[in-house]
Amino acid sequence: MVDWKRGVRKVLYPAYEARMVRRLERDKLPKHVGVMLDGNRRWAKAVGRDTAHGHRAGAANIEPLLTWCDEIGIEVVTLWLLSTDNLNRPARELEPLLEIIEEAVDSLADQQRWRLHPVGAVDLLPTSTVARLKEAEEATRDVDGMLVNIAVGYGGRREIADAVRSLLLEQSDRGASLEEVARSLDVDDINAHLYTRGQPDPDLVIRTSGEQRLGGFLLWQSAKSEFYFCEAYWPDFRRVDFLRALRAYAQRERRFGN
Repeated sequence: MVDWKRGVRKVLYPAYEARMVRRLERDKLPKHVGVMLDGNRRWAKAVGRDTAHGHRAGAANIEPLLTWCDEIGIEVVTLWLLSTDNLNRPARELEPLLEIIEEAVDSLADQQRWRLHPVGAVDLLPTSTVARLKEAEEATRDVDGMLVNIAVGYGGRREIADAVRSLLLEQSDRGASLEEVARSLDVDDINAHLYTRGQPDPDLVIRTSGEQRLGGFLLWQSAKSEFYFCEAYWPDFRRVDFLRALRAYAQRERRFGN
């Protein structure tokens, strides 16, 4: 019975997806999509495998997602692969996860299809991970393709703190006093020191696994974003799920925080 259902889905879903794509209004699609790749561990538990297997299954689903985004014409994608909180996990889980992330980033860089840009508190990461992330960024610097932010060791509160710290140090180097900085400080000053400076804010933020919270993802940038929560664990996230998120976004009347 299960195999029969899979066969039916294999036949029907491509036609269903093609119809969804045709009905999407191009002028109502997001330019920047943030994705919280959540649920790898729970997926692994559900299928009776270890945590590392779940993370590898999740890593394998990154390239398909980026391909779907490319097909639609998304300009920027931000992938949250590892939070600052995740860095507190036991070494027996964290070390394999970092290795999986490094391998996934290397694979994306090797394809030369997308420009990779690491975002996060790199000072909290092992030097070997930082080196791999920087190598991937440099290797894809001149690629004429979609910009992909790789959020590793990322936390929204940490990003804002880092932005303020960077701003204060910059102003101090220019000889400005703290009082002068306080009098002139505005939102654009913070924007100019974020990890994603110079990029458009995310129009749409997708979180998988059924959780309905931001958890610290792009706290500053997502103030006016639309959110879509999908029940599927990240390894099970399919093209049809992505298209449904885009359809839901296109059907909304954006109020930009009002």
